[in-house]
Amino acid sequence: MEGINKTAKMQFFFRPFSPDPEVQMLIFVAFLMMYLTSLGGNATIAVIVQINHSLHTPMYFFLANLAVLEIFYTSSITPLALANLLSMGKTPVSITGCGTQMFFFVFLGGADCILLAVMAYDRFIAICHPLRYRLIMSWSLCVELLVGSLVLGFLLSLPLTILIFHLPFCHNDEIYHFYCDMPAVMRLACADTRVHKTALYIISFIVLSIPLSLISISYVFIVVAILRIRSAEGRQQAYSTCSSHILVVLLQYGCTSFIYLSPSSSYSPEMGRVVSVAYTFITPILNPLIYSLRNKELKDALRKALRKF
Repeated sequence: MEGINKTAKMQFFFRPFSPDPEVQMLIFVAFLMMYLTSLGGNATIAVIVQINHSLHTPMYFFLANLAVLEIFYTSSITPLALANLLSMGKTPVSITGCGTQMFFFVFLGGADCILLAVMAYDRFIAICHPLRYRLIMSWSLCVELLVGSLVLGFLLSLPLTILIFHLPFCHNDEIYHFYCDMPAVMRLACADTRVHKTALYIISFIVLSIPLSLISISYVFIVVAILRIRSAEGRQQAYSTCSSHILVVLLQYGCTSFIYLSPSSSYSPEMGRVVSVAYTFITPILNPLIYSLRNKELKDALRKALRKF
């Protein structure tokens, strides 16, 4: 009981990237600029889709909701990360606050991965069954798929977060990371974590491998359908709507698989922190850029909106 009470009163600190305050300030400025760029880009996509009736289609519905998810996803970790960069790692976070951050990060990240699989299914129906597209991808089904992504993310995140924070944490209170990431937090536990590592691997496998398999299967059928299109213009249009999604999938799944599906024995805290920067800051910036640069309808809608101002 005394150990539980000590754990409940614990506070964690995040290890600075560098002992040099000037380097920390440079990283702070870089993180802040990336965060603001991500917010601006994703908010722009969400607003453009909302105000343009021509974009009120299932594809853009999912794209706008992906952008909103990215905003909340990055916002779940950035404020605390920025505060710690300014304070040289002296800003504490309670065990409750750390658990809350971990829950929302995994919940929103899991929903993000599942929604990418839903978007692949939408493209599969649009290209392989164009005449039945509106019938199959009804608005009720779109909403159900979105809600299903959120519910699955919630159901995967909650038990894992509870499991990890039932571990006893003793003396070491420094997290070798810039947010409460699961592998980094588990390293601080003064107990056997084999069950927890196995649970993390299984859930990561479900969140990453199964949706990625569905995406891959969808694109096999999509590629076959594109090759059957006779007109070069038709092939180009189909390619442009899919290539941006493939790039985003590769970025998101590649980085997260490196962290969560690598063997625990090969886990490097330093490498984990560097790769985490890629999928928590860089990927949310690239998503709106990739979609807007490779999507003619979205570019046209953005130009029209800018002309009004």
